[in-house]
Amino acid sequence: MRYTLRQLQIFSEIARHQNVSKAAKRLHISQSAASEALHNLERSFDLALFERRGNRLVLNANGERVLRETDAIISQAQEFEDRLLGIKPVPDIVVGASFTIGNHLATKIMARYLDAQPEADVSLDIASTPAIIDSLLEGRIDIGMVEWPLSHPEVQLMPWREDELVIFSAADHPMASHGELSERDILTARWIVREENSGLRRGFDMAMARFDKDLNIFLELRHNEAIKTAVLSGLGLGCLSRMVVAREISYGDLVPLTIPDTDMRRQFYFALRKNSPPSAALSLWMQLCDEVVT
Repeated sequence: MRYTLRQLQIFSEIARHQNVSKAAKRLHISQSAASEALHNLERSFDLALFERRGNRLVLNANGERVLRETDAIISQAQEFEDRLLGIKPVPDIVVGASFTIGNHLATKIMARYLDAQPEADVSLDIASTPAIIDSLLEGRIDIGMVEWPLSHPEVQLMPWREDELVIFSAADHPMASHGELSERDILTARWIVREENSGLRRGFDMAMARFDKDLNIFLELRHNEAIKTAVLSGLGLGCLSRMVVAREISYGDLVPLTIPDTDMRRQFYFALRKNSPPSAALSLWMQLCDEVVT
């Protein structure tokens, strides 16, 4: 375009005050800047807008018509600016979650987030804890939700909530009636567990550390559902988060088993890039995480 909104503002002020100096003072610019803006506007359209009468600049017929159009444009621009100022930014977010969290908690949180911010774009990447940390460091996600405290100098881990692992068998498994597993049960059982370096496997290994070298790890599977299916088929004992098997236990298809003097609790964490600026999206997501009910 041959004109700018700023030129029109300056022209309008000069027309009202009939003086370049007063208009410049009103707009907090120099007199020379105001004069140059008016000169450029007139030159762009080869159109004189004022007549000089003593110390005053008086609009001519062309100037009168241009002022009416100018006022309409400035008014529309101001209304548009007011609307922009009234628009709250949509808090888009990309979340990375390890498998158990992603499949059983993050999807619930996503639903609540979209209820609160229906225009937001929310993405969920479900992967292993190491993969989530890598994605965070590479800037592909805004926040990670992980199942064990994988340390990295550029990552800040914040405790989120406690989880409990549970050992279980199929209802018709020979050990289902034991309730509490003896050391012999533990060492003779065939174990069906998650793959190494997963959060669940780390929790299992820590809980079973005193038996670790003597355990019969029969199957290592990547997905929780595969472990449940294998256990339901009678292939051995499994260990997953209690929330993963809660439905099957309530229906009686799976039976929870305990080990004396064994702490099966673990901690979930938020993972954030160190020194990353806080955002409304992160604050809302973490608030909803604290409110979620399993």
